[in-house]
Amino acid sequence: MIHFRGGTVNLMSDSNKQDDHYRVLARKYRPVDFAELIGQDAMVRTLSNAIETGRLAHAFILTGVRGIGKTTTARIIAKALNCIGKDGNGSATIEPCGECENCLSISESRHVDVMEMDAASRTGIDDIREIIDGVKYASVSARFKIYIIDEVHMLSRNAFNALLKTLEEPPEHVKFIFATTEIRKVPVTVLSRCQRFDLRRVSIDELMDHYSKIAVKEECQIEEAALGMIARAAEGSVRDGLSLLDQAFAHGAGNVSEQQVRDMLGLADRAQIFDLYKDILEGKTADALAKLRHQFHHGADPAVIIQDMLEITHWLTRLKVVPDAGDDLVTSEAERKQGLEMSGGLSIPVLTRTWQMLLKGTEEVRVSPNPISAAEMIIVRLTFSSNLPTPGDLVKQIKNSPKQETTNNNGSAVSSESDNNVTSEQTGQPPTQAFSVVNGGGQATLTVGDPDSSLTAPVATNEFLSSPTTFDDMVKFFELHSDPDIAYQLNDNVHLVSYDIGRIDIRPNDRVPKNIAGRMSSELQRLTGKNWIISLSQEIGEDTLHQKDTAEQKALNEMIMNNDLVKSVLDNFEGAKLVDIQKIKNEFDYLTTVEDFENLISADEFGLDGDE
Repeated sequence: MIHFRGGTVNLMSDSNKQDDHYRVLARKYRPVDFAELIGQDAMVRTLSNAIETGRLAHAFILTGVRGIGKTTTARIIAKALNCIGKDGNGSATIEPCGECENCLSISESRHVDVMEMDAASRTGIDDIREIIDGVKYASVSARFKIYIIDEVHMLSRNAFNALLKTLEEPPEHVKFIFATTEIRKVPVTVLSRCQRFDLRRVSIDELMDHYSKIAVKEECQIEEAALGMIARAAEGSVRDGLSLLDQAFAHGAGNVSEQQVRDMLGLADRAQIFDLYKDILEGKTADALAKLRHQFHHGADPAVIIQDMLEITHWLTRLKVVPDAGDDLVTSEAERKQGLEMSGGLSIPVLTRTWQMLLKGTEEVRVSPNPISAAEMIIVRLTFSSNLPTPGDLVKQIKNSPKQETTNNNGSAVSSESDNNVTSEQTGQPPTQAFSVVNGGGQATLTVGDPDSSLTAPVATNEFLSSPTTFDDMVKFFELHSDPDIAYQLNDNVHLVSYDIGRIDIRPNDRVPKNIAGRMSSELQRLTGKNWIISLSQEIGEDTLHQKDTAEQKALNEMIMNNDLVKSVLDNFEGAKLVDIQKIKNEFDYLTTVEDFENLISADEFGLDGDE
């Protein structure tokens, strides 16, 4: 208060207004020393011992996720190295006083000897030249001249190279502190010259304890379950959690409930997630879809629902393996009891299968233009797969299945029947499970259901099949003896460039798997005993076999429709139309070309004149 002749002026008014200005929690409760830095005990212990013993490195690099405290830690290190104590005679300490001129100016980012540079905006070599020129001069008032470079991975390649020599042999009065979230983008030559500290994610328990203390200081009431939600959503980042806590305080007006935080974060009720998960495992598709829609209409994000079920799957798996894993502060007693009951009735193969399907589903929901539809499709897949046997169960079924009917080389038959197999005389349908194997001459003929649909496959002997001589034979070769998928690709999607026994040049289209050449070569070598070279060519090549068949069929149809006899039949019989063209077996086996068919249906063949 200053008194003038004409009155008084209150100089504290502006100051009070500034004090009344709200500071977000992430800035207000930023740690000022190592004691307030939570979750980084290993780094604090290393720095403490280094300062006490005088074994200080000339360069440090701090790495970790966003909001973990890298920049804050760099400032604390700068204060610890330059603190002079309240009396001005102190030395480097792990417990900076926070009251000396050096500590105060560093905290306010105005110290002339502690320079902070954001590498995200200053990436060029010119910015590094300023540092190189500056290190030559001693510090003005501090013990060390300290350069803090944030997001150091953003520096250009030339900037890194320019810094190397100075970083390797800096003056005694210079210290470098780097911070980055992308440690892999920092050159190895830089990393080898620095003392590295990995700032770990802060655990949920530590975050909850930290946030509860802040709530007390802010005179706000918040439920423990709400704190747990915020801590989980923070994902180990202190700053992210403080931002959410700040938002929750504003949302609840100082009294925050679990439901308010759930609405704020777009989370589904955890009890409802458990019910949904239970319906999925029980194969109740309709109930599961109804619960999903209910949660969606109440504001739950489909991606978050799938993520929650993914976390439950991981938690149940841990409970299955380590029952004590459920004893944590975040999980309620009711949830632990329910989790133990569910895990007891689930096998590890079922849980791992569910995990894989949900993990794939998270990406589907993320990229889908309609997330709720994608989530529903995931639920449908999960419910229908819940009743499927596991691979172990399938192996047991195969081992316990009856022996199939076989005929050995001396003609004696060995057979067994299954109660589940039903003959064609009983059902009128070809048997779907019964099959027989006849072994002899180095080959085995497998007959499934209809005896006419036989597949010939080589047995495990030293004899090999003869090599196919044409590309058409190659397709049939794979269809009968190996992989029908390869036969399909060769027929529909592969253009032949050149063919020789032992070497084939092909041009596959975009629909063909990239490993088609390797698969063909391996199978041909196994079946024929010869080495085959399958080359992918850029030449146009021939039409695919499917294209050839289509073109031939089209030409045949056009030729038949233009035939005078066929025209006469279609004209004289009302409603007549050409339905199908079939080759008559045996009697007309000689019909292999369009010309043969043309001769067959010519007017002279039936003793008719061209005009009739």
